[in-house]
Amino acid sequence: MPKLISKVRASLIVQRFSKLTAIRNGGKEVGDYIQAMRTFTTSNGHVGDLVSRSGQKQIVDALVLGERGRAVSLLYEFSLGNNKLSADDFASILQSCARLPDPLFVMETWKIMEEKEINISDKCYSLAVRALCKGGYLKEALSLMSIMGESINCYSMLPIYNNFLAACYETQTVDYANECMDLMEHQMVGKNEITYAQLLKLAVLQQNLSAVHEIWKECSKFYSLSPLSLRKFIWSFTELRDLNSAHTALQHMVRLAFRENSYISRTAEGRFCDLRLDIPAPSSGNWSSIDVSLDTVSSNIDMERQSLGSMETNTARKTLSASVMKLLRWSFNDVMHACAQVQNCDLAEQLMLQMQTLGLQPSGSTYDGFIRAIATTRGFSDGVKVLKVMQEKNIKPHDSTLAVLAVMCSRELELNLAEAFLDEMSKIHNPRPYNAFLEACDVLDRPERAVQILAKMKRLNLQPNIRTYELLFSLFGNVNAPYEEGNMLSQVDVAKRINTIEMDMMKNGIQHSHLSLRNVLKALGTEGMVKELIQYLRAAENRFSRYDTYMITPVYNTVLHSLVEAKESQMATQIFKSMVSAGVSPDAATYNIMIDGCSIVGCFRSALALISMMFRSGFNPQAVTLTGLLKILLRSEDFDGALELLNQGISEGIQLDVLLYNTIFQVAAEKGRIDVIELIVEHMHLQGVLPDPSTCSHVFAAYVDHGFYNTAMEALQVLSVRMIAGVDKDTDEKRTELENLILGEDSKDEPQILETFKDSKEYLTVALLQLRWCAILGYPVSWSPSDSQWARRLSRNLASTNSLL
Repeated sequence: MPKLISKVRASLIVQRFSKLTAIRNGGKEVGDYIQAMRTFTTSNGHVGDLVSRSGQKQIVDALVLGERGRAVSLLYEFSLGNNKLSADDFASILQSCARLPDPLFVMETWKIMEEKEINISDKCYSLAVRALCKGGYLKEALSLMSIMGESINCYSMLPIYNNFLAACYETQTVDYANECMDLMEHQMVGKNEITYAQLLKLAVLQQNLSAVHEIWKECSKFYSLSPLSLRKFIWSFTELRDLNSAHTALQHMVRLAFRENSYISRTAEGRFCDLRLDIPAPSSGNWSSIDVSLDTVSSNIDMERQSLGSMETNTARKTLSASVMKLLRWSFNDVMHACAQVQNCDLAEQLMLQMQTLGLQPSGSTYDGFIRAIATTRGFSDGVKVLKVMQEKNIKPHDSTLAVLAVMCSRELELNLAEAFLDEMSKIHNPRPYNAFLEACDVLDRPERAVQILAKMKRLNLQPNIRTYELLFSLFGNVNAPYEEGNMLSQVDVAKRINTIEMDMMKNGIQHSHLSLRNVLKALGTEGMVKELIQYLRAAENRFSRYDTYMITPVYNTVLHSLVEAKESQMATQIFKSMVSAGVSPDAATYNIMIDGCSIVGCFRSALALISMMFRSGFNPQAVTLTGLLKILLRSEDFDGALELLNQGISEGIQLDVLLYNTIFQVAAEKGRIDVIELIVEHMHLQGVLPDPSTCSHVFAAYVDHGFYNTAMEALQVLSVRMIAGVDKDTDEKRTELENLILGEDSKDEPQILETFKDSKEYLTVALLQLRWCAILGYPVSWSPSDSQWARRLSRNLASTNSLL
């Protein structure tokens, strides 16, 4: 009866499989089989007996040559011509199907075997399942495996289940793996070390660290872990960034390798294998073994650390096999790369020292992980030092190593060094290091270097990605230098550049991202190209969903900011209203831009309405909000209202910035209100807000316009020293160095001051030049602003007008 049930179920599988393959392949391959059968039955009236081996060989040869139709004809000729067939007569056919793989032909063969009532062997089951798994037909393979359990012993089934789990990992189908585990438990198949290795890979696929720890406990309960099995656990821990567990398992692996006999060998295919007898662990039962956890292993290693250290210094006493040495090196490399991922350079250095002690020569892959760990933690300069050590040992660095160093050099704005690393790379498949270089060019405003690197990308046939184009729009979207307004010629040039970049995007099949569109909008706004700005806004509205606030709101903000800068307040208001009516949620930046736009027309009432909307949307006013309101009050010369608003912002805990103060300085200087300027300078000092070059310019100009030249020079000195104090630490050594630059008469002193500008210390550069100018005009430099009569007077005046502030 069970045999009959198995045949019925197998027939159902064959039928379902035929329908499935007809759908998957459009019926073509199944049709080929049917056509071949029709040809066979019409052209052969009778079939003589054929020798079994000869028939199998003809079928296998036809399959290898890809002649499926002829293979089907030969298969049916083979089955009809011999009535004493056994499972062995089909073994080589199924083996060929498993090797190709050809799951369709397997099912055709299986159907004939069922019709001939052949007692199917364990080998045939195994080959059929393997062919189905390799062909991607896991559902059909699982159904066949459920039938196999009724007629095959559990120990013969285990390799088949292991193959199925391996196929689940390769096809990334975890659900079928869970069904397979349920079936194994139901059939009490048990597990061996190969099973645990496959389960580890599936756990990594699911990013399930707790599952890896459970597998460790279960596997160590039934097996004495070998270097080969430990290697797989170490890989799993490192893939899931569990550095502590990986390091603990690695030390356990070192201890086993040097203290116990290892039975690691290699197969004919070059794969590592354990020569110990692999007895499957039962699926259930009572076990008295101790549950070995990683904590237990770690404590054992700590107890034996001293003896292990002495053993490492005498490695010559025991020579390890090449296979074990290779496994150890691979595992060290895995942990080293994990150190790079979690930026643990201290452990990376320990591992490198331990490898040298054990006689394991670091490879290029070892140094790849080591340099990543060192460079990402301590900086690219330390990574370059390790690279020089590699060159001294004639170890060629991996392209990935050079790519990481190139990216880090670009981030540090070291363009020459970054380009040198890019030139050393032999094969480049990812534009990331080139994008980092372009980003550095954008920061330094060096479009000419970007052109050179783009030419190299073209020569290497390296296809750009969307990040490349985002940077290109940022680099080449603007024609004029900063602070210059666009004109007709520059607008034409910008339009050509944007069109050229977009044409290249189309050629490479890349669409705009929200950032690339924003960069285009910024370029158009900077040039004052309002018409084109609105056109690209409409394109962005069609490209991104209005409900995706993260994408579309920054695009609207870019357009609104450009319109406000172009003093197109009416158009900005229309865009804002259409944005809200379309269901796009404004953010804090949107409201601040619109409040700033109200200053163009001087409508304080509209600004207050926007602040009300801002509160209802859950956003609190910031310094930039106060700046917009101050602009409106100062436009009508309401300085008292501006001072009152300033104090209200402080009472509400708003952190004031230099831009806000500069807004008052600018208008007060234009209107000749020195009294307001002096009050705000001291107020700014008390709030701990450092001046910037604009502050110095407004204050200095206000005094000069009224003929107070000495006061102007004194104020310039005080503000410059305060700027320096905010940039550099005020030490005696540093002060002497700066004094030499300020008072020096060497022609190289001034260019040396300008060098600080390249280090992104533009405030320091301006302050030093201003103090040098004061010294040249005969005004002594004082490093104590509080000693200045001007500074003391401002302090007294603020105290006497405390009612205002």
